[in-house]
Amino acid sequence: MKKRIMSFVALGMSALLLTACSSSNKTDDNTLKVGIIQYVEHQSLDDIYAGIVDELESNGYKDGVNIEIDYQNAQGDQSNLKTISSKFVNDNSDIIIAIATPSAQAVASETSEIPIIGASITDMVSAGLVESNEKPNTNITGVSDMPPVEEQLNILLELVPNAKKIGIAYCTNEVNSEVQVNIALDYLKSKGIEPVITTVTNSNDISQAISSIAGKVDGLFIPVDNIMASAMPTVSSICEENKLPIVTGASVMVEQGSVGTSAFDYYDAGKQTGKMAIRILNGEKPENTPVEFVTETKIYLNKTFADKIGLDIPQSIIDKASEIY
Repeated sequence: MKKRIMSFVALGMSALLLTACSSSNKTDDNTLKVGIIQYVEHQSLDDIYAGIVDELESNGYKDGVNIEIDYQNAQGDQSNLKTISSKFVNDNSDIIIAIATPSAQAVASETSEIPIIGASITDMVSAGLVESNEKPNTNITGVSDMPPVEEQLNILLELVPNAKKIGIAYCTNEVNSEVQVNIALDYLKSKGIEPVITTVTNSNDISQAISSIAGKVDGLFIPVDNIMASAMPTVSSICEENKLPIVTGASVMVEQGSVGTSAFDYYDAGKQTGKMAIRILNGEKPENTPVEFVTETKIYLNKTFADKIGLDIPQSIIDKASEIY
């Protein structure tokens, strides 16, 4: 990863950091209150946070100067999401930036007035956050991280061209994952390949879930899924032991131990979210601000992991790769 999140002070599960915000509820010194809620700690979401903060600061929104950033990480806990969301509303935040779908859903259940910008929200319509991508008609808008699922599966099928069964692992608590899985199911079936699904409800389930199918499938697909991403070392270790090729939804999951993917840069997605936040601060209304999508993708490969499982990556894929670990 080229870009890394800057260090920040953590106090319990909370931290005070950087930038942003809106039009009302200003403090006496005109400092704006920006609440940033992140669902769980893993590199992709950390990179989004870094991109948001850097974009805000580069446009003059500096924490401790003209904005007050309250950064909170829910550590994948639903009750924490509610507590943090309530806190931001009770603190009269000027704007709330919600990183990942569960975060946005939690904040949306607490306020219909404070502007909310979602970051890394795969499908805002399916998540019940907006009426449509073109015209949200709510206090919410944001940036979608809908990945190129079919492109990702094509990489996996090129790695294991004789595959009969492909495993799919995801967390059932994340509607963003379900959207991707439905796309994957349709695509695999159209190719005459049997999908084998294993699911988790939290990170404690992951070891057993992956182990349960590792010896039964020819390859494994893991979508952009926050809980799975937070435990990639565990997933990678089991797959290495079983010589199982993995293709994942996010580039950082490749770096942490899968064979490859076609994905976008989450830091850039964070900067795109920061740009949207600035427009809202300058008077745009979320209800009239269309949901945006990240469109530029790159191929990422992990030859080190491929070598560990005895997999030769075809030269045709290597030639198209932007990053090889």
